[in-house]
Amino acid sequence: MVAAAELAGAGLRVALVDEHDAVGGFIASGELTLPGYTHDAFSSWHPLFVSGGGYAELAADLHRHGLEYRNTDGAVTAAVSERGTAIAWRDPAATADALERPEDRDAYRAMLARMDAWGPTVFGALGTETGTRELLGLAGAAWRRLRGDGLRELARAGAQSGRAFTREHFAGGEVDQLWTPWLLHAGLGPDHASGGIMLPVMAASMHGFGLPVVAGGAAHFVRAFEGLLAERGVDLILGQRAERISVSGGRADAVVVGGRTLRARRAVLASTSTRALYEELLPASAVGKPGAAALARYRPGRAAMQIHLALDSPPAWTDRRLADVPLVHVGNGSDSTGIACAQAEAGLLPAAPTLVVGQQCVLDPVRAPQGGATLWIQLQEVPFRPRADAAGEIDTRGEWTPQVVGAYVDRVLQRLEEHAPGIRGRILGSAVYSPPDLTAANRNAVDGDPYGGAVELDQNLLWRPGSGIGHRTEVDGLFHIGAFTHPGPGLGGGSGHIVAQRLLRGSPADRIRERASALRKRR
Repeated sequence: MVAAAELAGAGLRVALVDEHDAVGGFIASGELTLPGYTHDAFSSWHPLFVSGGGYAELAADLHRHGLEYRNTDGAVTAAVSERGTAIAWRDPAATADALERPEDRDAYRAMLARMDAWGPTVFGALGTETGTRELLGLAGAAWRRLRGDGLRELARAGAQSGRAFTREHFAGGEVDQLWTPWLLHAGLGPDHASGGIMLPVMAASMHGFGLPVVAGGAAHFVRAFEGLLAERGVDLILGQRAERISVSGGRADAVVVGGRTLRARRAVLASTSTRALYEELLPASAVGKPGAAALARYRPGRAAMQIHLALDSPPAWTDRRLADVPLVHVGNGSDSTGIACAQAEAGLLPAAPTLVVGQQCVLDPVRAPQGGATLWIQLQEVPFRPRADAAGEIDTRGEWTPQVVGAYVDRVLQRLEEHAPGIRGRILGSAVYSPPDLTAANRNAVDGDPYGGAVELDQNLLWRPGSGIGHRTEVDGLFHIGAFTHPGPGLGGGSGHIVAQRLLRGSPADRIRERASALRKRR
């Protein structure tokens, strides 16, 4: 949607094809449980979008078409476990001051100060193409700004895990408990490389941008885009799957959909899985070494699951401060999250999963009738094919049957009960998306993974999507975008923005050809 809006806004003729009856993918909301209760069905929080280049380009027009956000200036996120409660506020000073140990307060301030220094390099890398020219430019700027020691420390943090980072810098466990579970939202676990840089990135982002949610539900975000796309003349072709990409003379020249051939004079952008692009849409003759490498290197990440609850009243948290926190993680940090990740990656149902408990009504009360509340529970540590149960209590038989789903939901609610007693008695209705349900809702969630594949370092940054040539493919005029490509998962529109801007300004080779053509005309 970001790419279509930006390209059409520059005067190009654009068609957007979606096999669903509406655009938006995993951005949707509705009354999933009971009338009057609005739930964000899949994704919900938009800090990546409001801090990204796509929003900078489109914000004014999207808000003119009805987009509104609800956010907080107070508590933004928290984590609760048997070890106690850790809370982060929008104000970084208040967050640091709340830490128990004086040395951790100083270390937290130092972490954010380092992030300020690293920010242009880190966010620059996340907001640009990963070609040789771009990387050399970023490296040169980073060298001038950080010099040798600073650059080496940044590289070291990028190689660290979140667990190693917090152990090195903090004496107590509060920062680990608070921020390590956020690595799950980047498709990582506490023991994956790059967590040492992503953890402070998450903290700095939420201090800076909070946790905005769309007023009235995520569907209003889609409606704002629909209005903008219509205004800019984008041809929406919905409810029809793209059948193939036509390639002639080594160039993508058309997309066939519903028996109709859409001619592509400038480019084709494919927001698809790696498998769908190279195994279904492109002719085999057009797939060479880069495409084959992307296919061979791709592997799905952990699967995910969503539970939506309609409550007659908000949860009664044992720590009453959590009633005002938009998003709460239930877990003790690297320890419980690391165990749950390992169990899920071994094909087991985790015995004590990390719960991501979204309380959207804290920011947007209209989502539930007066006095009521919704809960958005995300589980990011589950296998797509559960071969066994780590606790030895659920007979999985290798699949998510209704009985397995029900039993696992019971486990989740029991874990929530430990910190919000009586939650079961407040439930009026529920809706659950198991990993296979996520794949059925969106084919890009391969094997129930909504993050476009594992995000470990070997399948991230310049190694994502594994083709070695970034968003550009070996087929001239064909670009791969979406979570399967750089900068990876998250609701940010980053890949679409990067490719749209590249097309609008042209590649270096394009500019050379244009200058040569201009010179010839002058002669």
